[in-house]
Amino acid sequence: MSEKLAKFVEELSTLSVLEAAELVKMLEEKWGVSAAAPVAVAAAGPAAAAEPVEEKTEFDVVIKDAGPKKIEVIKVIRQLTSLGLGEAKTLAETAGGKVLSAVGKDAATDAKKKLEEAGAVIEVA
Repeated sequence: MSEKLAKFVEELSTLSVLEAAELVKMLEEKWGVSAAAPVAVAAAGPAAAAEPVEEKTEFDVVIKDAGPKKIEVIKVIRQLTSLGLGEAKTLAETAGGKVLSAVGKDAATDAKKKLEEAGAVIEVA
């Protein structure tokens, strides 16, 4: 590689991702071409070699907010878990607390539905 090209490659290596994307747009406009086809071909190679992504099988049911009906939420937490009244109350009042951990998708969805019906704000992660 000539010294001129090596210097050019070194200069391009200092660009941020946003700057590189802007450069691509500018070159496409100037030369009247599109870089989409070569990028798609390059991306298809590694994607074909990658292992298939496994579907998530375990979920956590996390309480974000007990809402206005805290007593109803506490009752549902007690139904879903083996916690006592005090522990369920503490969990209901703790934003980010895990009501259920590492449960199946159906159990997580069911728990979320019941807790949301009681007035809580729930996240399944």
